[in-house]
Amino acid sequence: MKHYITLLTLLFAPLAALHAAEPFLEKSDVFPAGMNGVARYRIPGIVVTAKGTALAYSEARKNSSADWGEIEIHLRRSTDGGKTWEAGKQIAHFGSRLEGNPHKKGEGDQEQTVNNPVAIVDRETGAIEFLYCINYARCFSMRSTDDGVTWSEPVDITSAFEPFRKHYDWKVIATGPGHGIQIKSGRLVVPIWLAYGKEGDHGPSAAATIYSDDHGRTWKAGELAMPNGGDFGNPNETMLTELSDGRVMLVSRSVSKANRKLITISPDGATGWSRPVFHDQLWEPVCMASIVAHPSKPGTLLFSNPHTLKLDKKGKEIPAGRGKRENLSIKLSHDDGKTWPITKTLDAGLSAYSDLAVLPDGTVLCLYEGKTDIAVARFNLEWITAP
Repeated sequence: MKHYITLLTLLFAPLAALHAAEPFLEKSDVFPAGMNGVARYRIPGIVVTAKGTALAYSEARKNSSADWGEIEIHLRRSTDGGKTWEAGKQIAHFGSRLEGNPHKKGEGDQEQTVNNPVAIVDRETGAIEFLYCINYARCFSMRSTDDGVTWSEPVDITSAFEPFRKHYDWKVIATGPGHGIQIKSGRLVVPIWLAYGKEGDHGPSAAATIYSDDHGRTWKAGELAMPNGGDFGNPNETMLTELSDGRVMLVSRSVSKANRKLITISPDGATGWSRPVFHDQLWEPVCMASIVAHPSKPGTLLFSNPHTLKLDKKGKEIPAGRGKRENLSIKLSHDDGKTWPITKTLDAGLSAYSDLAVLPDGTVLCLYEGKTDIAVARFNLEWITAP
């Protein structure tokens, strides 16, 4: 009988190989410029809910592409894995209007900048917690218990940032952007950054996390993760993921001579951060990136970012060179981000901010900024590893 089973295995092995997943890559626009009268959508974020619904959100910059101005947060839902999307709608801010642009007098006094949206899926409750800032000075949270259809009234959680004043007397605060995570303990963790220069300026800056141990009812400041000093030039927009052993890795954008992303690791996403180090394989064109764990195998991580460096006429890397925002690429790691042996170009053209999420079937969604629009790419691991 054993020999018979072995023979069947040999006979049908080639047939099984034929049914292995074929590589695929599909792209479509989600937030095209001009939709709903919005001049430009920027700063994408995406999560997949406990029910498998994809929620894509971004800043709706009403009149221009500038970081400051009349800006709302818009969201679109997809119940078919990112193939089609419901109509976009404004979800923030619906509290008392907070006006004022420190970089613009007169007309700017009536502007409200709603910025840096971050969603976190709570696996235990099924709710989606959603954080955002206003005028880079106040932070709010709200919640959806119906898969992103409706949202609760916003709650001001700016006080969670106050403990960071012992390090820096910040004038600017910002969440993410991108998405937050829930770690194995149930803790919700959101990457943040703060700036302590002139009012409204985004530098100098440093990065950290805030967290909630009560399903988003209250938020607290973690320890400072990315100080601004020495070789660590202005850490700011950060992303994070849980490693296979439960530790949390924070990856930060920085303006540094190294032209590389900064990495630090914490046992709980809030305290005990390791000394930041530059990762040689994660190039830094000074642009927000994204990272996500893939459930196919422990230790599997995906990373998205424009993969560019600025070179001189001799082809040598220019320190603090600021590479172009183009050639958005996906990197794959099988060892919790220690090494990234595979890099695949997703969009060779102009491309910038991006965010990653994974569907229940393992399909990866990358919501990213192209030349003028925000698009979504759907692909599988086989596409990344295909020649």
